[in-house]
Amino acid sequence: MPNGFLLSRILLQFQSDSDDLLAELSAVTRTPDGYLWLGSDEFVTIERLAPMGDGVYGNHKTFHLNDFVELFDTESEIDIEGLDYCDGYLWVVGSHSFKRTQAKGKKPQKDIRRLSEIDRDPNRSLLARLPILNGEIVPTYARSDSPGDTRTAATLKKVDGHNLLLDALAEDEHLGVFLQMQLPSKDNGFDIEGIAVSGSKIFLGLRGPVLRGWAIILEIEVEDGDPGELTLKDLGGGCLYRKHFLDLNGQGIRELCLHHGDLLVLAGPTMELEGAMQMFRLKDVLDHTDDTLWSQDSGRLEVLFDLPFTIGSDHAEGLVLLPCLGYDNGLMVVYDSPNDSRRPSPTSIFADVFRLPESRLG
Repeated sequence: MPNGFLLSRILLQFQSDSDDLLAELSAVTRTPDGYLWLGSDEFVTIERLAPMGDGVYGNHKTFHLNDFVELFDTESEIDIEGLDYCDGYLWVVGSHSFKRTQAKGKKPQKDIRRLSEIDRDPNRSLLARLPILNGEIVPTYARSDSPGDTRTAATLKKVDGHNLLLDALAEDEHLGVFLQMQLPSKDNGFDIEGIAVSGSKIFLGLRGPVLRGWAIILEIEVEDGDPGELTLKDLGGGCLYRKHFLDLNGQGIRELCLHHGDLLVLAGPTMELEGAMQMFRLKDVLDHTDDTLWSQDSGRLEVLFDLPFTIGSDHAEGLVLLPCLGYDNGLMVVYDSPNDSRRPSPTSIFADVFRLPESRLG
């Protein structure tokens, strides 16, 4: 499969030189007014950049999530892994994962103990919607074009230190055992790393687990519950979610992006593995009413292109459609662990924009 055709690079200018931000970008989306919204998997904030012209985004502003929604606590990280915009709302999702303490490489016996320690930051179990008005995140606003219709910030209902989604999946025949074992994300455990929203439908891509080479997308719908809370909608027969299994060449899902009813899927290695990353297209994802399984011979799933690969750096994490050089369907990618060549200054970083090829499927 050929490498993606690089149309341009976009310069992202921040007012911070923190490596926890610039070197840990994990999600990006774009609102109709042209603003870019970015998240770091080390922060509990959302970053906004404004278009400055000539392929530059700046005028950096930070929004603290606990100013708009109730988090589980004020200390643990959210591990933001996905952002999307739909119908006046910015949607944000955390990884929902367990983590294993890292070895530091200094004292072997202490490192051995560290590798036995498993924990979960409660804030990782976050699925939230945030109203956007005139380039700002606001707690609530009434729509001027639809009297009585109010946009309100809300999170998926909390249950015993996690949320309704993890509660619903606890007994799932494919995913329940991974949650019951509290298997960390970097050990092929449960790990959300992508979100795409269309109306009431929310698609969540899993980096793990990958089951005998099959990656998983969860599909849910939410509805308003108590003030500030969302609940899972019954999809029929008491089912609160659907599962879509994809043959991504053994890779997990790193991000999702909707495009004319199709789902663009950024796929990459699971766990801590280094390896090439690929873009896929899954056709007509809004039409399904049951669990599905898609091979590359199905006529619905295709590989679009390979992303450039450098061992130890440039791990593609965020994905958003961005018009570029006359192409309506430019596809911008932001990177975790960026190569030094992407850092022209301590406070700025380059993202890539690839040409999105036409689908070869009917």
